[in-house]
Amino acid sequence: MSLKDLEFIGHISAQESSEALAPIGRIVDHHYIKSHAIAQEYGGFDKALLAVNSAAPDSLVLAAYAAAVTDKIGFLVAQRPGFTSPTLAARQFATLDHLSNGRAAINVITGGDGGDLQRDGDFLSHDERYERTDEYLDIFRKVWTSSEPFDYDGKYYKVQDNLTAVKPLQKPHLPIYFSGASDAAVKVAARHADVYMMWGEPVADIRQRIAGVRAAAAAYGRADQIRYSLSLRPILGATEAEAWARADRILQAARERLARGKPRRNNGAKTNVGSDRLVEVASRGKVQDKRLWTEIAALTGAAGNSTSLVGTPEQVAEAVLDYYDAGVTTFLFRGFEPQRDAVEYGQLLLPRIRALVAGRQAQGSQRAA
Repeated sequence: MSLKDLEFIGHISAQESSEALAPIGRIVDHHYIKSHAIAQEYGGFDKALLAVNSAAPDSLVLAAYAAAVTDKIGFLVAQRPGFTSPTLAARQFATLDHLSNGRAAINVITGGDGGDLQRDGDFLSHDERYERTDEYLDIFRKVWTSSEPFDYDGKYYKVQDNLTAVKPLQKPHLPIYFSGASDAAVKVAARHADVYMMWGEPVADIRQRIAGVRAAAAAYGRADQIRYSLSLRPILGATEAEAWARADRILQAARERLARGKPRRNNGAKTNVGSDRLVEVASRGKVQDKRLWTEIAALTGAAGNSTSLVGTPEQVAEAVLDYYDAGVTTFLFRGFEPQRDAVEYGQLLLPRIRALVAGRQAQGSQRAA
């Protein structure tokens, strides 16, 4: 691995909010979207995730706006296969790639809260959804790369005589980031993923997960073609005690916000495997690997990226380096105070991680010599 493989992803939403922070501003706050995107671009993030949720504004439209007000930062746009025709979605992403001058990427989200999927009309079983995603991404690649009309005859999709004029600016196609912790997800990721995304688990667990994906990818000759991403919620302080005190305040605010919230009906649907894994990690203790904090995951049932690294910028950077040594090269950081945290990450955390990785690589070069 080289320093150019190290990648940092932030997060952009339509308004500022988190588990510990009630929404601020309009439901689509273009001033916040612009300032948050620019803050992360200035802070050195390579990309920003725009997530998907049945109650939230559309991620693809938000990305188009964010691209118009920035110059360099990329956009990792989450999409759930099944809600848009794959041929249409492929054209949409290719168009975004042109409008952003090659800054678009797709985050394929097949799983998630089953209740949330049903609210958008998706009642397929877990494994059927991944079968559909496999076909969906087959068609994506054909739309993006075919120079002649193609047909497709699958279980979930049938396409006839498709040829689109708009191809991605990036070649051979947009980067495909893939999320999903189940066996069915790993099977599809092994075929299609450029980057396999994971939530923050202990280092030993992450090593095992990477080994499992590599083994699955080997069947397709792709064992060395997939990179690995880890999503975390860093909580920084000038001292370690200050960082942990801040974590306690965030937990209390999250408890209060959860108590005020309106519960949503889940229709008995099971949460995703990734959430189950984080809940199990949280059951082992409030803190893993010295500073992997799990209490927000325990409180919320791990409804998304919800584990944190807590400490000074130096301590958090050193903890991140342990994951880098395990094989992770992409890190997705999102704060509980999103705007403040994005600025702090850019000023205090990202430069330290880059310096540690550069030092680690220099040591490797010296040993090789």
